Amino acid sequence: MNALLLQILAPRKDRPLPTWTIFPVIFAALYASHFSLLRLPYYWDEAGYYIPAAWDFFRTGSLIPITTLSNAHPPLPSIYLALWWKTSGFDPEVTREAVLLVASLGLLAVWRLALRLTSSALVAFWTVVLTGLYPIWFAQSSLAHADIFAAACTLWGLVFVLPETGRKPWAAMLWFMAAALCKETAIAVPLTLAALSVFAGLRSPMGRSRAFGEAAWLSASVLPLCGWYAWHYAKTGFVFGNPEFLRYNAEATMTPLRILAAFCHRILHLTAHMNLFVPSILTLAALMLKPRLERDGQVRKPIEPGALWRIFWLLLANAILFSVLGGALLTRYLLPMYPLVAVVAVATFRRRVPYWQALAALSAAAFFAALFVNPPYRFAPEDNLAYARVIRLHMDGIAQLNRRDRGVTVLSAWPMTDELTRPELGYVNQPYSVDRIEDFTAAQIDRAAAEPDKHGAALVFSTKYDPPSLPLSMGPKSEALDEHYFGLHHDLPPEAIALRLHGTLVWQREDHGFWVALIQFGHQK
Repeated sequence: MNALLLQILAPRKDRPLPTWTIFPVIFAALYASHFSLLRLPYYWDEAGYYIPAAWDFFRTGSLIPITTLSNAHPPLPSIYLALWWKTSGFDPEVTREAVLLVASLGLLAVWRLALRLTSSALVAFWTVVLTGLYPIWFAQSSLAHADIFAAACTLWGLVFVLPETGRKPWAAMLWFMAAALCKETAIAVPLTLAALSVFAGLRSPMGRSRAFGEAAWLSASVLPLCGWYAWHYAKTGFVFGNPEFLRYNAEATMTPLRILAAFCHRILHLTAHMNLFVPSILTLAALMLKPRLERDGQVRKPIEPGALWRIFWLLLANAILFSVLGGALLTRYLLPMYPLVAVVAVATFRRRVPYWQALAALSAAAFFAALFVNPPYRFAPEDNLAYARVIRLHMDGIAQLNRRDRGVTVLSAWPMTDELTRPELGYVNQPYSVDRIEDFTAAQIDRAAAEPDKHGAALVFSTKYDPPSLPLSMGPKSEALDEHYFGLHHDLPPEAIALRLHGTLVWQREDHGFWVALIQFGHQK
C-alpha cells in the first residue's frame, strides 16, 4: 500500500513537474532576490507615466490619464495595478509585489515554452534561470513598466503557437490580445507569426487551409487594440496619444541613417548587451561540435527547424520594428525576445557539448555579474541594478533638500521635478515648487543663470551614465550620431554647474558613475 502511494505521489524521472508546482518556486525566488528593492519609490518612466496613469484610474476611474499627458498606451496595466491598490493599499511595495507576480507568470511561460520546444526539463530549468538572472529582465521584474506585462502575455501566446506540434492558435490569440492591451507594440509578434503562416500556406497547398486559419486567428489579436484606439480618438481627438509623443516615437525616427544606426544597436542588444555576448559566443563555439548521441544511440534532437526559423524571424522583426519606432533605444522594448535567445543557446549547449550545464552556469554567472558591474559603455540605469542606486541617490538628495532648504523653489530637471512635485511617487510628503530645465548641459544651465531670482536651490544630478572613461566608446562619429538621433548629451559636473549659477555647492554624492548634488543661492538661504 505504501509503495503504491509513493508511486502515485512521486514524480517519475521521465515526466516533467506539473506546471502549477513551478509557479510558487519561481515567485519565491523572485521575491527573495528583489526583497531589498520592494520599498523603493517609483523611478523614470514609472514616475513619468505608468504610475500617474494608474493613479488617475484608481482615483477617478478614467482610463485616459488626467495628471499627465496621454500616450495612448493601452490600459490593462493601469487596471491591474489599481485592483491591487484597491485591495492592498496604494504603496510602492504593493505595486512591486504585483509586478513580481506578472514577472513570475512570464517565467512560468518560459518554462513551458522551453519544455515544449526541447522536451527537456533541464533545458527548461536553465532557460528560466538565465532569463530571470538576465539584468534587463531582473530589473524590469519589479518596475511598473508596461513592457513586463506585455512580455508575460506574449510568452504565453508563444507557448501555444511556436512549437511545431500541439498548436492552439485560438489560445495564443487570447494571450496576444492581452499583450496588445498591455502595450501596443506587442502586436508585432502575432502579426509576424501570421505572416509566416500565410507564407507557409502559399508554399504548401496541402496545409494551406490550416495555415491560413492560423493566420486569421493570430491576426485577430489586433481587434481589441483597434477598439482601444477608436475609443481613445473619440475621447481625445488623437489616436496615438498626443502630437509630441507621436512626433518623438514615430515621425522623427523616419530617417534612413537613424534607422540603420538604431538597427545596429538592436542587434547588439540581442547578442551582446549586459554580458549576453557570453552565451552568444558559447553558442557559436558549440555549433562547431558534432551533435551528441542519446543513450539509445539516436542523435540528440535540436529545436524543430520550423520553430527555430520562427524564432529567428521574431527576433529580426522586433529588431527592425524598434529601429523604426521608439525615440529612445530602451532595451526593455525587446523583453520577450531575450528568453528566445536563451532557449536557443541552452538547447544548443545540450545538443552538442558534453558538460553543457557548465556553459549554462557560466552564462548565469556572467548575467549575475552584470547586475552589479556597469558595462564599459553608455547604458540606461534600468538595464541593471544601477536604477536602484539612482533612486537612492535621489532620495538622499531630496533628504538634504528637506533638511537645508525646505519650501524653496528648486531648479532641477526631469525626473527629479516629478519626484519633488508628486507626493504619490514616494519621495516627498509635501510638493515643492520647481523651476524646470531639460538637463544640466551648459546651454540649459546658462538659461537658468539668466533668471537667478526664480529659484532658491538647485538639485542637480546625472541624467545619463557618462563617466569620464568609457573603454568601448565608438569614437566621435558614433557619438555625433547618438547626439543627433538618440538624445545623447553631456551634463556639466556639479562644481561647474554651481560656478555658472553663482551658487554654493553644499552637498554631493556619487555612486558607480552616477551623482547628485545640492546647490544653494545666497539670495534665498
